[in-house]
Amino acid sequence: MDGRDLVRSMKSVSALGTGHGLRTVRAAWRRKRVDALGLAPRGAERARVPGHVQDVEPGPGGGLIRFARSELRIMVAVNGMVFWGWDGAGPEPSYALAGACPEPDPRALLEPDKDGGWRVVAERVTLVVSRHGAVEVQTPGGVTLRREHPPRWWEPVGGGVARWMQRSEVAADARFFGLGGRASGPRLRAGTYRLWNTDPGRPFGPGDDPLYITMPVQVVVADAATHLIFYDTSWDGSVKLSEGEEGAGSGHDLVGTSELRMDGGPLRCWVMVGTPARVLLSWASLTGAPALPPAWALGHHHARWGFGGEQEVRRIVAGYLERGLPLDAVHLDIDHYDGQRVFTVDHARFPKLSGLAEELRREGIHLVSIVDPAVAVEPGNAVYDSGSAEDVFVRDVPGQVVRGLVWPGESVFPDFTRARVRAWWGRQYEERLALGFSGFWHDMNEPTSFVAFGESTLPRSARHDLEERGGDHREAHNVYALGMARAAYEGLRELCPEQRPFLFSRSGWAGMQRYGGAWSGDVATGWPGLRASLSLVMGLGLCGVPYSGPDVGGFDGDPSPELYLRWFQLGAYLPLFRTHASIRAGRREPWEFGPEALAHAREALVERRRLLPYFVTLAHLARRTGAPYVRPLWWGAPEDRALRDCEDAFLLGDALLVAPVLDPGVDRRVVQLPRGRWYDTATEKAYEGPGRVLVDAPLARVPVLARAGAVLPVRGKDGDMELEVWAPARGRTGSGLVVSDGGAGWDEPEIERYVTRWQGPRVVVEREREDGPAEPSHRVRVRGLPEGLPQT
Repeated sequence: MDGRDLVRSMKSVSALGTGHGLRTVRAAWRRKRVDALGLAPRGAERARVPGHVQDVEPGPGGGLIRFARSELRIMVAVNGMVFWGWDGAGPEPSYALAGACPEPDPRALLEPDKDGGWRVVAERVTLVVSRHGAVEVQTPGGVTLRREHPPRWWEPVGGGVARWMQRSEVAADARFFGLGGRASGPRLRAGTYRLWNTDPGRPFGPGDDPLYITMPVQVVVADAATHLIFYDTSWDGSVKLSEGEEGAGSGHDLVGTSELRMDGGPLRCWVMVGTPARVLLSWASLTGAPALPPAWALGHHHARWGFGGEQEVRRIVAGYLERGLPLDAVHLDIDHYDGQRVFTVDHARFPKLSGLAEELRREGIHLVSIVDPAVAVEPGNAVYDSGSAEDVFVRDVPGQVVRGLVWPGESVFPDFTRARVRAWWGRQYEERLALGFSGFWHDMNEPTSFVAFGESTLPRSARHDLEERGGDHREAHNVYALGMARAAYEGLRELCPEQRPFLFSRSGWAGMQRYGGAWSGDVATGWPGLRASLSLVMGLGLCGVPYSGPDVGGFDGDPSPELYLRWFQLGAYLPLFRTHASIRAGRREPWEFGPEALAHAREALVERRRLLPYFVTLAHLARRTGAPYVRPLWWGAPEDRALRDCEDAFLLGDALLVAPVLDPGVDRRVVQLPRGRWYDTATEKAYEGPGRVLVDAPLARVPVLARAGAVLPVRGKDGDMELEVWAPARGRTGSGLVVSDGGAGWDEPEIERYVTRWQGPRVVVEREREDGPAEPSHRVRVRGLPEGLPQT
């Protein structure tokens, strides 16, 4: 038992009580015995590489290249995406893809290259395959972005699953991002990152890896172009990264490396090349458009593990209302369940839960329920009885239902890789809807099962349906939460078809954005945890999950008023803005931190409410384009190396640059500006980028700068939408998009495009229409003007 196992064991004993804690030891030994019986030892292995090219078979968008000991299938799609798969692997079946595989590009042809190799030339990318099986991804101008060395397999001599390794090289100037939710990001330094969704068993900080959401998705930013590469296999693995030397030359030399090792699954991948916006658009078209949250979910949420009961919820809501603090949702954790059993209610603590939900709804506040996948083994429990009757729970190799240990005690787990099980699970949400819940928060779905030592999840030998293909937990583990989210989303669509479902998850995989968002999980309270919160949101956004956020204030402990306030101010500019804490942590209500912190938190809440129309617009644009709300500073200028290395600020859409305070005692901070003019939104002072500027960051606010020419939809003092326009630089124009949607239905609102320009001494704002420019549909307020000039 190593140090982490000991910590997990102690946590389990503390959280579950001594009786349950001792059961974690038995659970660990049971899991070990199940795997000893269900998994054959690997034994002797033989290594294999592709060998030399033997022949080719041209096909749509590429073709099949046969080597002495393997074959490589290549296809360039009509939208410029590239697929290749070794050993006959095709794009499907895949949990990541949304719908059918993209059509091949008929103009992309497989043709001979020098030295016995082959190439496919397409509009946006060129693919070069050497006679030994190396694959190069090049720009149309011939600059190599990525070189994949010939892969290597290790196959059990007696048969079984082959593990494999793929080593790649990238440009010397390239920087790595992605790989899911990583606390040490958003830029991924040299090191090894594991690809196995993991509950760390304690609050985490920047040094902890892996965490709850891992994805084999790399976004690589270099001078020549940005590219995204996705290795479509859900098995356990690791990525070892090494960056090029600082200040490397033109970027044409390949010295940064990525070494991917997987325990099994197909060796297949997708590559997308272009600008960051084009790459994320392609990724969304492949893996699915992000789910659109209802408008209320873009407001402020308050949660706690340990509310205690209805009266405590009422007391906290009254505290918000009496102090004039906007509140849009309250989340109930496992303590509102009866014995912590999913889809139940503790009627002693919440005797009239549906009445409470109705009370809150009248105040414009929505109730959100936690949902865990583990089902208590208890005859008479409706969920357990129903699931047993329909045979929905994961079984082991001999055919026995796999049992684990979670909050309600002895538990079983639905197999979300089976269609009829997902349909059964989706129907369970009817009980939640009847109680008045408006949204759902998925937890413990890595999945987690408490053990005193070893992995805190299901046995690797546990059997899964995998859409009738059959397999075990080694392949199903990373997509387990994705299947749970799909089951809930599709069930809610059936149960409440007129409403957009709202759900977010602690765990997931590539494509999870189709069903909802994510949150950080149990981030540690402290300044490092605050910094990790921003890293997670930015990293997930670049992996296609635009809606996410942390536990504001941290999950454990007692933040100082300064730390709480700085976390609160950051959260006000993130998609999911939620305060939350453990049952053993201090309070997280703004008034618990003194009058000064309360006053400044109120300002942050009021500003979030003012910016809600902008967040709504960003949500709709994310759904249509895949662009995250929170973007790295290099989003519009990936060629700017200084921006690539900036990790303490971000773009909120195209219009705003947010520079949160991530260290104690700071009242001024340096901000790295992209090219162009930027206005401090508090003082309206103008700064010129690119470059570094020193700006004020008093305790009352964090620096927020607006791009010159930007058009932001905001909520005016009368509650109606207005357009906040920031004056463009002289001789330049600006623009902005506006989407009006205040509801939760499925209507597709119109996208309005506005342009701004100087006309003599005035800034003119016009709405672009097919029949010509028109007057704006909303009231306009121009900011950033020199004194004495008219507003419009």
